[in-house]
Amino acid sequence: MPVGIFRVCLVVITAIINHPLLFPKENGTVPENTEEIIRKMKEREESLRLEQLRLEQEIADQEAAQKALEKAAEVVKESKEEKVRWDMWTALSMVIFLLIELWRQDFQEGIWQDTGGEEDDMAVLGKAFKGVAFPDKAVLASFYEKRILGTTGDMARMREMVEGFADDLLEALRSVCNRDADMEVEDCMGVGSMYENWRVRKPFVCDLIVPFAPPEPYCFRSQTWCSGDSSPPNEQGYGTIKVCRADEDVTGCICDKTKLGEDMLCLLHSPANTTRPNSEMEDLLCFKNTQYLDANQVMKWFQIAVTKAWNRISHKYEFDLSFSLLDSPGALKIKFRSGKSVAFNLTPVVQYENSDVYFISHFPRSSLPADLPSSTHWFLTFAVYERRFIQLVSKMLPANACHVSCLQILSFLHGKQCSLTGPSGLTNYHLKTVMLHLLQARPSQDWAPEKLEARLQDMLKFLEKCLHEKKLYHFFIGNGKVPAELGFPIIFQSAEPLNLFRPFVLHRDVYRKTVDTFHEMLRNMSALINEYTVHIPLAHTNGIHKESL
Repeated sequence: MPVGIFRVCLVVITAIINHPLLFPKENGTVPENTEEIIRKMKEREESLRLEQLRLEQEIADQEAAQKALEKAAEVVKESKEEKVRWDMWTALSMVIFLLIELWRQDFQEGIWQDTGGEEDDMAVLGKAFKGVAFPDKAVLASFYEKRILGTTGDMARMREMVEGFADDLLEALRSVCNRDADMEVEDCMGVGSMYENWRVRKPFVCDLIVPFAPPEPYCFRSQTWCSGDSSPPNEQGYGTIKVCRADEDVTGCICDKTKLGEDMLCLLHSPANTTRPNSEMEDLLCFKNTQYLDANQVMKWFQIAVTKAWNRISHKYEFDLSFSLLDSPGALKIKFRSGKSVAFNLTPVVQYENSDVYFISHFPRSSLPADLPSSTHWFLTFAVYERRFIQLVSKMLPANACHVSCLQILSFLHGKQCSLTGPSGLTNYHLKTVMLHLLQARPSQDWAPEKLEARLQDMLKFLEKCLHEKKLYHFFIGNGKVPAELGFPIIFQSAEPLNLFRPFVLHRDVYRKTVDTFHEMLRNMSALINEYTVHIPLAHTNGIHKESL
């Protein structure tokens, strides 16, 4: 107990002794140090406060920037969604507009064929034939005898005269040409309606084609649209003609396809065997800087050569010769002193390989808009095979078959209508193509002379169907049923069918005009035929109808 009291007293005494207030002089700096510490603490506190404010400001700025970015992203997203919605509405509106426009045009053109029931392959008499008074066989026979049959003799005399003069003109042309540099001209051939005996409308015009070949040592190597890779639609029916040396490899050498080094030489093609310079290739009527034959250059050369030939032989004849049409370079006209004239077309062509298919530089007469890819693309004509096919089929038909009569009547009606309402997209070649298809489709006994009326209606039905579908296929191209006796090239038989009415798809104004002309021809058919027909008693006509039934 006393020890504990002692310890407590000792602690109290020690605390009293060490208290700073008991020694003010020795510890006089304590208050000053305290104030300095307090001041520093205040300064530190102030700096921390400022730092805190700066950090808060930075945080606020960052939050504001983040919000701005988020808002901008939302705006962009909304704009994209709105643009997508707008694009969808725009596309949908365009589709609806196009559908309405197509419906409107189809409605204007009219739906000719009935929608109910199945239709025959030849098509039924549609709305275009409703209300049409079709001439009977007696009227047609009288019309054919009076208006058409008498023109056969005139055609024969004109063919003989034109062929004789053309042979003389071409012989003079050969004499004025340079055999070592100019093209070699062969004998001419007659093609078309004048030589197939179905042309009816005057003035008669003979169509002559003149094959030509390049001078030695050159030759023509041709390529058609169906002999290589697939061609665009506007090049179907065309081909190109390359001017090559006769000893040049047909497939070509690799040196012509790749660049050899300056220190490398092709062993197959020496400098002596290289093709002619560009200027000399142009002398061979090629397109500039190419080896491809240019149709425009050929026609210029041919015009100049014909002019020189005529100057050499003009003293032998008592008439003048001139080029009749500017847009048809081969169209010539003989003018007699009496004022009469005779027109004919002399057109240069290039033979396709060893066949009777020819590349033709241009067509003398065409109502459809030109769709020529370029002047180095030549159209192929099958006129020689068409003439042979008609001659071959005619031998198997009944005597005095009506196939040519149908074509002549249809050609006459269409020509008369065009003279009243203006030209249309239909040509005589289209009408002949219709006849060729029907000749192959129908048995030979269907072409007996007493079936003229029925076959003429078939041609009109077929033509109506083709116009409605805008499809009339070329008779030879893609036709695997061509008689083998013709020797027709297999490459064209195996090709895709060629639609002769494709321009109607591209040129709706021409199509509309053609359809209107066709309808007008049907309405005026009886009037046009009766105008050139002798009067037939009604009783006689009714009697013929009863016999036909």
